[in-house]
Amino acid sequence: MYNFFVERRKKTVALSSVGASFLLTIIKLVVGILTGSIGIISEAAHSGLDLAAAFITYLTVRISGNPADFTHHYGYGKAESISALIETALLLLTSAFIIYESIHRLIFGGTEIQVTWYAFVIMIFSMIVDYSRSKILYKVAKETKSQALEADALHFHSDIYSSGVVVVGLICVLLGIRGADSFAGIGVALLIILMSVKLGKRTIDVLMDVAPKGLTEEVGNIINNVNGVIKIGRLRVRPAGDAIFIDTIVKVERKASLEKVHEITKDIEDDVKKAFPGADMVIHVEPIASENETLAERVQIIARNYGVGAHDIFLHATGGKKFINFHLEVDEKRSFEEAHKTSTALEKAIKNEFGKNVVVNTHIEPQKSFEIASNKISPREMLEINKVCDEAKKILNSIKDIHNITVHQTNGKLCISLHCLFNKKLSIEQVHEQSTKIENFLKEKLPNIDQVFVHPEPFKK
Repeated sequence: MYNFFVERRKKTVALSSVGASFLLTIIKLVVGILTGSIGIISEAAHSGLDLAAAFITYLTVRISGNPADFTHHYGYGKAESISALIETALLLLTSAFIIYESIHRLIFGGTEIQVTWYAFVIMIFSMIVDYSRSKILYKVAKETKSQALEADALHFHSDIYSSGVVVVGLICVLLGIRGADSFAGIGVALLIILMSVKLGKRTIDVLMDVAPKGLTEEVGNIINNVNGVIKIGRLRVRPAGDAIFIDTIVKVERKASLEKVHEITKDIEDDVKKAFPGADMVIHVEPIASENETLAERVQIIARNYGVGAHDIFLHATGGKKFINFHLEVDEKRSFEEAHKTSTALEKAIKNEFGKNVVVNTHIEPQKSFEIASNKISPREMLEINKVCDEAKKILNSIKDIHNITVHQTNGKLCISLHCLFNKKLSIEQVHEQSTKIENFLKEKLPNIDQVFVHPEPFKK
């Protein structure tokens, strides 16, 4: 995600590195020419390379900070990796040149070196500047996750050691050790090569979308700890600039609702982004049958996939066969022929789920999909219904009380809803049985009843 203040900070520190590299290059070049030291001249060449690299870094930071657009869907983050790869190539070329010149001087001799006090001053000053720049660059690179700034910091950091090698070479010249300056130049070159190889490997890894070590495991642990995730089907991560792109397939219970699945994916995204603020995630969800699914849930899941409902599911086995019977709720707007086709397809799907030795029988009933207008009943009718409810309470001993009786009339038929108190120690099956008895009793006493809804409540005393 584009952040103006972060990008401005990256540009500022990159531009300041250009100025520091320019200053060091000029000073080292002048001192190297005056003293004739190949070590200092090689350091000037190294600083000149750092100047070019710092300028490339500055340009790259300006480009990589641009947000994603229609042609670069993943943004411009990899521009930093390309910049680091170019810097690596320049470092290797410079190292080869320094080694060549040093060996040439060792074999054929070279200019006499004049060791002066200001040569030491300049090299020590250079080390101080390199240290301060590398420290600042590393700090900003870590905070902004900028590979280009990290590569620039590596350049300045390597300069500290290479300058130290040159200082040692100058001391050896003072002690009369021949060829010390050339050996110092070779030492600088080998150090640069070592740093370059490390930088190049990391840069190529990023360009080749190699997942950073431990990142996949860390993201995987975060996802697996999200409530509702059964397991991860696939997880892929790749860095690009300061962003991490993650795509994953997670498996959740197939009985979970769409709303619940959305909640799970949101939790995954929130938890991952909490650990990795620059993460950009794509989550694909696949349904999976859980081990604790009941028979009713399995049938209801299959029915839901066909856009219908299922209830009163009953299973029994005899003669090596399983019989599954249930009520199938079909939109009442459908024709009987359409409902039968759906029923046939659903029965076939259930057989595929449970095996061949399964017999499926469905009872088709209409599912009301729209609101029906209703009317209130007269006080006399309400009084009669209350008397019938009191009679039911006396006959059925398990009922402690009947209250909250609501009655409406639709199409000349009564729709009654009521609350009943039952002993809290009764099982759900016993409560359902008693509720059914209430429904049947009311329908027997009041023939014009269409629906009875009994809401059971536990009696605590």
